[in-house]
Amino acid sequence: MTDDILKVLISENEIKQKVQELGKTISSDYEGKNVLVLGVLKGSFVFMADLIRELSIPVEVEFMAVSSYHSGVKTSGVVKIIKDIDINPQNLHILIVEDILDSGLTLSYLKGLLMQRGATDIRIATLLDKPARRIADIKADYTCFEVPDEFVVGYGLDYAEQYRNLPYVGVLKPEVYGQPAGQEKQAKG
Repeated sequence: MTDDILKVLISENEIKQKVQELGKTISSDYEGKNVLVLGVLKGSFVFMADLIRELSIPVEVEFMAVSSYHSGVKTSGVVKIIKDIDINPQNLHILIVEDILDSGLTLSYLKGLLMQRGATDIRIATLLDKPARRIADIKADYTCFEVPDEFVVGYGLDYAEQYRNLPYVGVLKPEVYGQPAGQEKQAKG
């Protein structure tokens, strides 16, 4: 598995330090509020687990599973809800936790949907931000790292359901996902 990694982009220690910093900032920003931390499955689960352990405020935890990729490496542009939330978001402050903000289509859709359902406000926390691939007019409120337009895996991010368990974020070798060098595409929204 590690033989498929071209290079380590962000080390395990760098991630740990940024997640701790982010936890303090979020805790301060949400002091005294009813907060729902909403993880977007599957990619967010590693980041979200570490992040909520760094929060010093009470939070509810919920998950949604959505897809706009349908097993490909490029977004289809159509967001499909696979698992919806089980609670009413009305009057809650929602922090959506995502592994990577790439095209922005998925997060833009989710933010609009949750506002329609009556959320008080919605903010986005993402481990990685890849602005070079942005299509939707959306940005994260909290970001750990900005990354270049390369195909990244690890720390929850996958390719074909593999590599999520790597403790770092690495760049996947193009030959692993069938792209010629220089034509990388990320499989996330």
